[in-house]
Amino acid sequence: MTEVTMARFRPRKTVKLVSHLREGLRAPIPAWKREEQGLSRELEDRWSSLHRHCADQSSHLRLGRLVDRLLHYDYGVRESALAELELATQLIRVGVRVNFLPESQARTADLECRLGAERFFVEVTAMVGSAERQRLPLRGLIADEALGDEEDRGVILIHRILARIQQKAKQLADYCDPVILSISIPRADLQGEKTTRPDAIWLDLKTLAGSVTVLLTRLRSLSAVMISLWDVEPLPSKAGTRLANVELVERPKHRRSEPRARLLIRNPGTIAPLSARQDEAFYQVL
Repeated sequence: MTEVTMARFRPRKTVKLVSHLREGLRAPIPAWKREEQGLSRELEDRWSSLHRHCADQSSHLRLGRLVDRLLHYDYGVRESALAELELATQLIRVGVRVNFLPESQARTADLECRLGAERFFVEVTAMVGSAERQRLPLRGLIADEALGDEEDRGVILIHRILARIQQKAKQLADYCDPVILSISIPRADLQGEKTTRPDAIWLDLKTLAGSVTVLLTRLRSLSAVMISLWDVEPLPSKAGTRLANVELVERPKHRRSEPRARLLIRNPGTIAPLSARQDEAFYQVL
């Protein structure tokens, strides 16, 4: 097995568990044993697979730093690294050649990908919020007539997703090839790392898809957005209509190793649309 670089911080006496890694990947690692043990077996296997697949020096440098980020004390840094690791592994499994782009002062995408002669880029981001964020209203989605002045938490989440898409679109505006933005949301309450079980947040996935579609028509550099929601409760749809540019997969609640819902939302007004092969690859990732 490939030797893995260990995190370069001193262990603490207090044992703190890494409790927000995915089920199956979420093997608790006590802080005082991180330097001794490194990654969990499954994370290390995925990292080693990427290291073998990505033969270029730039990818190896990024993968070395990825280990430090996976073992970082900051929850947001860990989740961002985990999102990169997961998506890169999934793309390789569906036949995509993946390279990690070098880190630089200029903001660039994270992954350069090829399917045959076709090239596309992927930017990966995780939305985690912070423990200090002001607590959101306690209610989930409720009837409009009972909503009153309290804004629904599902609507708040949609607004924050739209804000993240706008933010990321600015750094990806100079690409000529297709660009896909992948957003991972491990906790829908965006409360950062907390040991308490999050309150259920009901989310209208069709409203989310429609809102993102409208926004994307003004962000022509983005070809598509993929959103992975790990702990939302999908709101039962009242309408039978379906957007042609949206693919949606919902999974049973007990399948904790995969997102509860994942959406691929293509941009109908993009200057660089996904090819049929690229579209099929991301459909398989869903």
